[in-house]
Amino acid sequence: MKKPRPSSTSTSSVQADSGFSYRRDFFEGLVDQALAHAKKLGATDAGADASEGCGLSVSVRKGELETVERNRDKSLGVTVYVGQRRGNASTSDFSEEAVKRTVQAAYDIARFTAEDPTAGLPDAEDIALPGTHRDLDLFFPWDVSSEEAARIALECEAAALGTHKRITNSEGASVSAQQSHFFSAHTRGFSGGYASSRHSLSVAPIASLPGRNGEMQRDYWYSSMRDAKELASPEAVGRYAAQRALSRLGSRKIPTTECPVLFESTLASGLLGGFVQAISGGTLYRKSSFLLDSLGKKVFPKHIDIAEDPFILRGKGSSPYDDEGVKVQARKVVDAGRVEGYFLSSYSARKLGMKTTGNAGGSHNLSLTSRLTRAGDDLDAMLKKLGTGLFVIELMGQGVNYVTGDYSRGASGFWVENGQIAFPVQEITIAGNLKDMYQGIEAVGADAYNYGAKTVGSILINRMKVAGS
Repeated sequence: MKKPRPSSTSTSSVQADSGFSYRRDFFEGLVDQALAHAKKLGATDAGADASEGCGLSVSVRKGELETVERNRDKSLGVTVYVGQRRGNASTSDFSEEAVKRTVQAAYDIARFTAEDPTAGLPDAEDIALPGTHRDLDLFFPWDVSSEEAARIALECEAAALGTHKRITNSEGASVSAQQSHFFSAHTRGFSGGYASSRHSLSVAPIASLPGRNGEMQRDYWYSSMRDAKELASPEAVGRYAAQRALSRLGSRKIPTTECPVLFESTLASGLLGGFVQAISGGTLYRKSSFLLDSLGKKVFPKHIDIAEDPFILRGKGSSPYDDEGVKVQARKVVDAGRVEGYFLSSYSARKLGMKTTGNAGGSHNLSLTSRLTRAGDDLDAMLKKLGTGLFVIELMGQGVNYVTGDYSRGASGFWVENGQIAFPVQEITIAGNLKDMYQGIEAVGADAYNYGAKTVGSILINRMKVAGS
């Protein structure tokens, strides 16, 4: 597959050939105009954010083009503080009069909103000042035409359909090329912005087994990168998706039991995501978390560490500062199983009587690792550690209660005996409590997989309830 070599663009400028309609200096002027008008109206503090996003999405199915979508969005968001009253308004109209009306709307909302003692911009000492912002190499515009994107998607689907005669159908393949940029500033001294990109390729083939009452099994695979040059080839994505679908043919139910459960690395990031949500500021100050007051306490076994690093070049969760313009830092969130830090914005930190951790907008490049993991702990090795139990490759439903930690999800995967896959299983439910599940992590595989801003290998949990037939 021939791909154009996208060129990297620094965070301080946007190339003319990026496909954007607005330049960085235009956004700077727009934000300055909004802040100046807010001060003129009598605002105590104010912040503004101008952004633009554009992209192309193409989907195909059964060798035919299905959809071609181009998107272009723009927005100016304004937040105004009158003392400890906060108002927010936004517009997609960048004219001078529209900017003034938007600032006026935010100001009027602030004047009639109830006071909140914790409302306000970040404290001055927490702000990432201009000149300290790192260029993290996040922008690789992909000038792909709709014809070329369709060709790539068709190649991917054809590779899936050509893998085996039992791959008889497809839910389609798609290619997406997305990029955006923004500029933000507020009256506490922050100003900054950068461009970023995210491109992807995916396919979802269907395998059938005529001899089993027309049994059909679907699976999918994808590749997502900031730089289109780093995407997996369409042939590789298609073949692997097909192999996954084929492996699920002949699925059966199993009796209800309790057993060890191995989560595939693609799903293990969900367990990490549950932990992040449970120790994030909004959940904590509302007292709706099963991990209240967990700071300094042992939540995981001693061999588990969780690290956050906002500064990974090209990382999907990388950023030189958080959504409030607050400094970010690499840190240990969990050290030897013990919680060393929460995920807090300025607002949630004040609600808890703590300091911001630079996580307004979410976490940055998290990795969960085990001190017991060895280089050879690939999936085969993890199946041997599982011994006899359930290997899960798909989860369904949202069954997680973050107040109690109760966990119940529909699942499918494989029954494993003596470290070897015995047969595929479906129509089961796995259940437990996240507190017990975290404490019950016995091993983490070396088969690390990056899912968005989270990287983790397959995770083996010592025991869970499995509801079957």
